[in-house]
Amino acid sequence: MADAAVSTRTAPAWAGDEPAIPLGLGNEAALVIEAAPVTAMPQSAAAVQTAPGELVEPGRALALADFGPPALGMGERLIRLAYRMGVPGSTLSTPFAKAARLRLLATASCPLQGSKVSGTALRAGHFLVHGVKSPIAQIDFVGAGRMAPPLERTVHSFSWLADLEACAPRETVAPVAERILGAWLDANLKLPAKPGKGPAWSIDNAGNRLVNWLVYAPLILSGQDRVLRTRTFDAISDTARWLDKHVGRAEDRLAEVAGWCGIVAAGLLLPQGKPRRLFGESGLIRALGEMVGDDGGVLSRSPLGQIDAIALLVRLRACYQAVKRDMPRALETMLDLLVPPLLALTHGDGSIGSWQGGWAIDASELAGLIEASGVRTRPLRDVRQWGYQRVVAQKGVLQFDAAPPPLAKHARAGCGSTLAFEFSHAGQRLVVNCGGAACAGGLIPVRLEQGLRATAAHSTLVLDDANSTAVLINGAIGSGVSEVDVDRRTLIGEKNAGATRLEASHNGYASRFGLIHRRILILRDDGTELRGEDLLVPASGKGKAGRIGFAIRFHLGPGIEAGLSEDGKGAGLALPDGSYWQFRAGGEGQVTIEESLWADGQGRPQPIQQLVIQGMVSRGGGSFSWLLKKMG
Repeated sequence: MADAAVSTRTAPAWAGDEPAIPLGLGNEAALVIEAAPVTAMPQSAAAVQTAPGELVEPGRALALADFGPPALGMGERLIRLAYRMGVPGSTLSTPFAKAARLRLLATASCPLQGSKVSGTALRAGHFLVHGVKSPIAQIDFVGAGRMAPPLERTVHSFSWLADLEACAPRETVAPVAERILGAWLDANLKLPAKPGKGPAWSIDNAGNRLVNWLVYAPLILSGQDRVLRTRTFDAISDTARWLDKHVGRAEDRLAEVAGWCGIVAAGLLLPQGKPRRLFGESGLIRALGEMVGDDGGVLSRSPLGQIDAIALLVRLRACYQAVKRDMPRALETMLDLLVPPLLALTHGDGSIGSWQGGWAIDASELAGLIEASGVRTRPLRDVRQWGYQRVVAQKGVLQFDAAPPPLAKHARAGCGSTLAFEFSHAGQRLVVNCGGAACAGGLIPVRLEQGLRATAAHSTLVLDDANSTAVLINGAIGSGVSEVDVDRRTLIGEKNAGATRLEASHNGYASRFGLIHRRILILRDDGTELRGEDLLVPASGKGKAGRIGFAIRFHLGPGIEAGLSEDGKGAGLALPDGSYWQFRAGGEGQVTIEESLWADGQGRPQPIQQLVIQGMVSRGGGSFSWLLKKMG
């Protein structure tokens, strides 16, 4: 323990008259093993010394030195350079031969499974996206009449091909795929001069579409219609050339990664593709390095972005395997890096926590992705830019957002969720975040999208109904939290009587209200007791005069029945599994029960309740303690 400081410290005092339930440590001092405090800041902040000899640059993207493109000979470097400058691939591959006929060199077999339910809906004539059925006959494939964002992504990325393949034998579903593809091609006869001319021609949708066309090619190229087959090959070739030219103008880093994956897949599976493959591999590795932090988490801090990145690399690896080539070591290493941060956001039932616009993605879907990745690993422990602290205490799982929101250039559905937490026990979610902003446009109305990204949609403290970080339109975020201090400690006690203590603070309310929000969470080692304390501390010296409204929100998991105590200082929680938990609040503020909403595993809204401690607090600061304990 050379790098840890050891000190003695007593349990914190709790405000109010409600006696604190001891952690099993009695009145004796508990031994605290202190990890060095970590400061999480955005990319522009200075580096922070987190441990002796270890320097971490917060928010740092992976350097090219970390993941360089495959080693090439001088000849291959010249080929890559010439292709980047616009020399046709056929000229570089076979300079004295005519261009090869368009065909697929191999058939990919992807281990990722689509949704059988969505595939069955397609066979019945509907797109099924987050619970909403949209008749195929009524889809505007041109994009002049804007569809809901989730449906738009599904239609134009051709991600639905995986769903069709999963629901029935190929010969049964191929005619459905060909009919939809034919309608799409009829509506998109001409490629635009630049990205963004219609939803079909964002780099994100075009890159994913090209990957899906190539990976699921048997569904769209095995029919008897030779005209459609020729048009499809032309569309594949044209899209690949369009991406060659425009991939550098992607909407964000994840979109750029999708574009480069499409380029590499085309270079692998189309004739005379070596120059394109070399060009694409270099660009893809560079884009991944700029999208992923040095702990393996994407800089958008979104589990959805993490999932999309893993799925793209899994599909791309299927293309490499189809032509019997090894995927570059840098890409395999990147895949190994991406999985542990995602696992850090799993609850006891294997499903995902609701963070940065995501929803509670089902355990089966996540397990299928991890199995397809081929990565066998444990959840991330050394958290830096990813920012989500995870504590496992027997059947209890705590997730704590202890980092600033992503920078605006990385955010797709950025949320003001700093210092929010989720807690589950034995697979049952007790405290959740609403989630679902990224699937708004399904059964969740689009008008709720901004509200679901607000601080109040997360289980944390809110001052004066204001967001800790500004939530803007189109998934963007503004100013607010720029720095988070984190401290994690282990409290040593008798068997199952110790605990893990997390303490973090953010400055999101400092400029407006002159207050720093600090939150302390203590989870007992047996997982049956979670203590919390929310403190408001003056940002500089003496606090301001006056009072301000506050609300500490605890969104409850689905199926939990809550009943207030007679004194208005607590509530009883009856869980679907038959267990009973008690919630108690100390100090100022009354506990009330309000309605809330939670996005389930399919992105559908479910009515839930929330406990709210609310009242007025001095601008000079205040302290609010609470306790969540399993009874019986």
